[in-house]
Amino acid sequence: MTIKKILTYALRFMLIFIIVTIFYAIGSGIMVGKLPAAVSEPGLVSDVTGLLIICLVETFTISALILTSRWSGRKLIVFLPLAYYGATAFMMQIETWYFLSDLTVSSNVLLLLFLMRVPLCLIAIPLAILILGKGKSQKDEAANTALIMPVTQWLWKAVVIAVVYVILYWSAGYFIAWQNPELRAFYGSPGTIVPFWTHTFTTFRDDSFLFPFQLLRGLLWMLCTLPIIRTSKVNPWWTALLVGTMLSLPQNIAHIIANPLMPIASVRLSHLIETASSTFIFGMIVTWLLHRKQHSFKDLFVFTD
Repeated sequence: MTIKKILTYALRFMLIFIIVTIFYAIGSGIMVGKLPAAVSEPGLVSDVTGLLIICLVETFTISALILTSRWSGRKLIVFLPLAYYGATAFMMQIETWYFLSDLTVSSNVLLLLFLMRVPLCLIAIPLAILILGKGKSQKDEAANTALIMPVTQWLWKAVVIAVVYVILYWSAGYFIAWQNPELRAFYGSPGTIVPFWTHTFTTFRDDSFLFPFQLLRGLLWMLCTLPIIRTSKVNPWWTALLVGTMLSLPQNIAHIIANPLMPIASVRLSHLIETASSTFIFGMIVTWLLHRKQHSFKDLFVFTD
């Protein structure tokens, strides 16, 4: 790559960063005056530094997804924002609804949380596509077999993906987040932690909807990844890294700053480590399963070009 091309992409990246920051701020602005009056403990970094880090993560992720996509033009402008919104907003806020509706999030605030990322996803991403020169439709001559598989493979893989998500979600939730006594107290379970299987069986008994809800979330996560896997022009490992990043970083990096909806700093940190790690691994596994056909159990362990 020539110096001129490097400088061109650097300038484009800076412009996308500015646009992302503006529309992230516009989206966040709808929450002004609507958040609970609870005083939040300070974040890992100041709000200003945190905003810069958050927008850099968003910019890198969005730019990487655009540049590695086979698609361009209208298809990319339509499907990438929808996939990104699903992964970074919808999937997170349905869990906010499930866990925080009775704690710190009113129905009015919840609606605003769903709307908060709309400017970033539906305006900033199409602008980034134009800036990176992929606004016009171009024919892709390369064959693409990703996601081309028989219905039976789709069915059993969807089941595997949903189950794997619940295993990762529940394991990370217990062995990372639930080890924090402040987090347990925040969710109404103060005191000494109970053993894993006792905790699991108790949850089955007292909150029987949780596991079906998380199975559904596993399938919805999978749907968010399909446009990325289908259109990626990089090798499977890089595709898996991109998918894992999209599912883990943009929606969790905000835990580094203060948040009155989750005012305790250690609770935010526990969730950051728990959710970012589990969803990144999950994204890698989804790509591994869906990127190509597997005709036998042995094929599941072959991940090459």
